[in-house]
Amino acid sequence: MNFPFYIARRYLFSKKSHNAINVISLVSVCGVMVATVALVCALSVYNGFGDLVSTLFSHFDPELKITPRYGKVFDPADERIRQIRQLPAIELASEVLEENALVKYRERQVVGVVVKGVDDNFPRLVEIDSVLIDGRFALAEDVVNYATLGIGLASSLGINAGFVSPLELYAPKRDERVNLANPAASFRVEYAYIGGVYRINEQAYDENYMIVPLDLARSLFHYEKEISALELKLKPGTDTAAAEREIQSIAGADYLVQNRFEQQEASFRMMQVEKWVTFLILCFILAIALFNIVGSLSMLMIEKKNDVRTLRNMGASEAQIRHIFLLEGWMISAFGGLIGIAIGVILCILQQEYGLIALGDTAGAFIVDAYPVRVVATDVVAVLLTVLGIGFLAAWYPSHYFGKKWFR
Repeated sequence: MNFPFYIARRYLFSKKSHNAINVISLVSVCGVMVATVALVCALSVYNGFGDLVSTLFSHFDPELKITPRYGKVFDPADERIRQIRQLPAIELASEVLEENALVKYRERQVVGVVVKGVDDNFPRLVEIDSVLIDGRFALAEDVVNYATLGIGLASSLGINAGFVSPLELYAPKRDERVNLANPAASFRVEYAYIGGVYRINEQAYDENYMIVPLDLARSLFHYEKEISALELKLKPGTDTAAAEREIQSIAGADYLVQNRFEQQEASFRMMQVEKWVTFLILCFILAIALFNIVGSLSMLMIEKKNDVRTLRNMGASEAQIRHIFLLEGWMISAFGGLIGIAIGVILCILQQEYGLIALGDTAGAFIVDAYPVRVVATDVVAVLLTVLGIGFLAAWYPSHYFGKKWFR
């Protein structure tokens, strides 16, 4: 066994002549343990909320989305797009045309509504049926076109599914100048009946989006066959990252291929920033807790002066003696860190299984009743390395600087 490690281990668990040393060491371990539990739980909660947001977006966003890098629309008959559709990893493709319009129902109107025209593959591409709260999802029946609205937009217009009067959709004629004498003549108008209302619990979609048939959108915005995006669903078990790289290589520089996280980059990036800012704040608390090691080691070195003298007489070098106390302090931080990680992981598993900590007192007030959590191995490793790193620095200072004075 390594000589410094053997002596350090004996010092860690042996009874001290001054009880204060044991108390300070115990306080150090408890401080590190509590801070480590907080780190593991905080990171896991952020992971849980990330998964929750990703699940919400999955009701509307496809696994992969192809958009033009320049301009608003592109031709779906492009040879590169045809080649992408034929890839073995692609299970389904849906053509989409999105543009802003004014929507009116009787005396109420909303400006800047995102009208999303989709084809018949759309309901099989995303889980839109699972978020419907009124009516049913339909695009067209015979000569009747239907619109599916977000709950916020439906509330602004004062409508529900099944209302007998149609919605009026207005869009400026993009290929004509505005007629100042008769501004109304500069708008195209289409009509759609209310088929259903959905709720995703994401303001951008609930307040601003309306789903209509692709043909209606093309007629409203005066396009013949162009689309603004091609949304893709991959076959089960497909590596999304590998498929994205392959599709991007085929599409070239004229197209942009995005996965769900990239489609909502601002939202997910903000969550990641919040997660790691919280991590840094808790690291400062951990560093303060680990400074107890300075006091514990200082008192231990004073107590073990006679032992140090004996070790020097037996041939131990000054570096070995310093190494003993460095390992002693490092083991205190490692011991507290490992216990903290174990407790943190157990608490997260219990929260995941039983929802011990609720989000609010009223059931159903939030999307989920309890805090969502997900333990990620890389986060646990990052916490452990952080504890060991800060613990090493906290132990190095007294063993190096105080050792010069007391070990000579």
